[in-house]
Parts: sequence; C-alpha cells; structure tokens
Amino acid sequence: MADARVEVQGRRRPVPDALVRRAVATVLAGERRAARISVTFLGREAMRRLNREHLGHDRPTDVISFALPDPDGLVGDVYVCPWMAAREARARGLGLREEIVRLVVHGTLHVLGSDHPEGGARTRSPMWRRQERYVGKLA
Repeated sequence: MADARVEVQGRRRPVPDALVRRAVATVLAGERRAARISVTFLGREAMRRLNREHLGHDRPTDVISFALPDPDGLVGDVYVCPWMAAREARARGLGLREEIVRLVVHGTLHVLGSDHPEGGARTRSPMWRRQERYVGKLA
C-alpha cells in the first residue's frame, strides 16, 4: 500500500492543507507508490526565480517538481504558483480549487517519474489522462 507523508508549506495557501494531502495520497495510492512529498506554494517572483535557476526559463510557471534521491525511499518537492494557477483557471473557465488540485497531482506524477510530451500532444498523453482521472476524483 502507498505511504503518503506530505508536508504543505507557503505563506498563502489557496486551498486547505487537507485537500493537498489528500491529492498527493490519492495519487500515491493509485500509482501504488510510497514517497515523502513536500508541496510548497510560491508567489510569482519566487516561482520565476526557481524556474530560471533550475530549468533556465526566466518566467513564472504553474508547477515545478523535483524527485530527490534518498536512501530511505523516494522524496519529492512540488512547487505550485497560485498566481499562475488562477490565471490558467480563468483562461480555461475553471475554478481555482480544481486547477490547484490538477497542479498538485501533476507535480506528484512527475515526482513518481511520469512525463509527457510538450505541445498539443501533452493533453493526449497517458500521464495527462491519469492526471485527469485523479482530478475528477478530487476536485
């Protein structure tokens, strides 16, 4: 069974911590994986710096995740930018809660090793389909 140890951080949390923990735990259980995952909510400028320093893109983004080697098992960090999430939610006619859940699920799947192509094929990828099944259960 999946072991979900989740830490939620950030000054402004756009959804309850319990929802973030449940989103991570749902993905871990569904993927039959164990991990310790930290989810941190960052402002626009902090996310921009993180994106620039680690991925070479000088702009804010909605979610960034890192899987970290650890002798005791998988550890991951997921960073979510509520400002970008709100912008994307408005553009797609979605609620902020749903979009935050989507980003937490998306980042968790990346920590577990899932990936997707860029561009239009992204939303047709197996990872995206799994992500949307989890979002449907949670949002």
